[in-house]
Amino acid sequence: MISLDSFWMPFTPNREFKVAPRLVSAASGVTYQTDDGRTILDGISGLWCVGAGHSHPKISEAMKAQIDKLDFASSFQVSHPSAFQLADRIASIAPPSLDRVFLVNSGSEACDTAMKLALAYWRVCGQGQRNLFIGRERGFHGVGFGGISVGGMVNNRNAFGTSLLRTDHLRSTWDPTNQAFIRGQPELGIEMADELESRIIALHGAGNIAAVIIEPIACSTGVLVPPKGYLKRIREICDRHQLLLIFDEVITGFGRTGNMFASTTFEVVPDMILFAKTVTNGAAPLGGVIMKRSIHDALMQGPPHMAELMHGYTCSGHPLSCAAALAMIDVIEQESLIDQVNALSPYFEEAVHSLAELDQVISVRNFGLAAGIELRAKEGAIGQRGAQAQALAFEKGVLTRAPGDTLVLAPPFITTRAQINQMIDTFKKVIVAIH
Repeated sequence: MISLDSFWMPFTPNREFKVAPRLVSAASGVTYQTDDGRTILDGISGLWCVGAGHSHPKISEAMKAQIDKLDFASSFQVSHPSAFQLADRIASIAPPSLDRVFLVNSGSEACDTAMKLALAYWRVCGQGQRNLFIGRERGFHGVGFGGISVGGMVNNRNAFGTSLLRTDHLRSTWDPTNQAFIRGQPELGIEMADELESRIIALHGAGNIAAVIIEPIACSTGVLVPPKGYLKRIREICDRHQLLLIFDEVITGFGRTGNMFASTTFEVVPDMILFAKTVTNGAAPLGGVIMKRSIHDALMQGPPHMAELMHGYTCSGHPLSCAAALAMIDVIEQESLIDQVNALSPYFEEAVHSLAELDQVISVRNFGLAAGIELRAKEGAIGQRGAQAQALAFEKGVLTRAPGDTLVLAPPFITTRAQINQMIDTFKKVIVAIH
C-alpha cells in the first residue's frame, strides 16, 4: 500500500478522497485501468487533453527517441531545433495572421503570458495606462494571479481577492430560460455581447483597457456555448475601440470543436490564442500563446543584446514536450482525427440529449465533443449532487467531472458509438441513483 498523506492534490477535496481514493495505474485508448483490475471509460479525455487516446504509439515513440537524443535544453539564449519546428507547425495551422508563438508549460502560464504581452505591447505603443483586463463571469483561465483575476469562477477567486489585478467582467452567456436544452449554439442572445460597449467601455474608457479575454466555449464551468453571432460582435466591438481580443483555447484548441481551433469554427480571429492540453495529447506539459505578428514586432526593439521581453520559464519549449506536440499534430492530420470529431458529434449530441428525460436533469448543452449535463441542485447544498454523481460514475466505470452540479462529458476523439452508449447508460443509472 502506498501512503496518500504527503501529496496535496489540486482541485480535490483531499480529506474525502483519501478515505476512498480513486486511483488509476494504466491507460490505453479510451480506457483507464485501476489497481484492482477494473476498466474505466475516460469520459473527459483525462482532463480535456487526450484527444488521440491514451498511450498513442506514435507519440510514445517520438518522446522515447527524443529523451535518448536530448533530454533537456533551455530556451534562454540557447535552444534546440524542435522548439522552432513546433512553433512553425503551430503557426501554419493557426487562423490567418496569427504566426508568432511563445511556448510555456500550461494553460495557466499561457494566460499570464498573454496578459503580460498585452501590457508590454501597450506600453511600447505609448499607452501604458491600458492596464485593465476584461474577463467574463464563469470563465476559467488557469490559476496564476492573472488567470484568476480575469476568471469568473467565484470559488477560485474568493481566497485571493485582495491580491488580484484590475479587472471587470462581462456576464456569462448562460440564459437558463432560453438555453436549458440547446443543441449547439443558441439562436438567441447575441445582444449579450453589447454589454462590452454599453457598460464596460462606457464605464472604464476604451483607452484604459489592455485586453478582453474569453473562452470561445466556457468549458470548465460546465460547457456554456456562445449564442450565434456573439463572438463576432465581441470582435467588432474590440475593433471599433482598438482593444486586444484574446481567446482562451486551452480546452477548445486542437480539434474538440471540429476544427484545429474554435476560432476557425466560429469564424472569428482574435489577436492572441492560448493553447495547452490537447497539443501534446496530455503526454507532456506544454502550452503557449499564438499572436498576431504586429504584437510580436512591436516588442522587437531596444538594444540588440538585450532580451525584448523579460519573461519565460525554465522548461519553455522543453524537448520532450515539443516532441510530443509535433507527433500529436502529425496524428491529428494523418489519422483524420478532426474528421472523426465531426463524424461522431451528431451521434454524441443525440446521446447526451437523451438524458434530458430524467427528472433530475435541468439542462443539457453541447458543442462538438463537449457536453454539460446539469443536475438539479440539492437545497442548501449546491455541488453535492454533482460530487456524488461523479464518484458513483467512477465506481460504475466512467470517469467524468462535475463543476458544481454539472456532469461533463468530453471523450477522446477516437471514441466509438458503442463507448458513447456505455457512457450515457452509466450516466442514466448514476443520475437515477442519486437522491
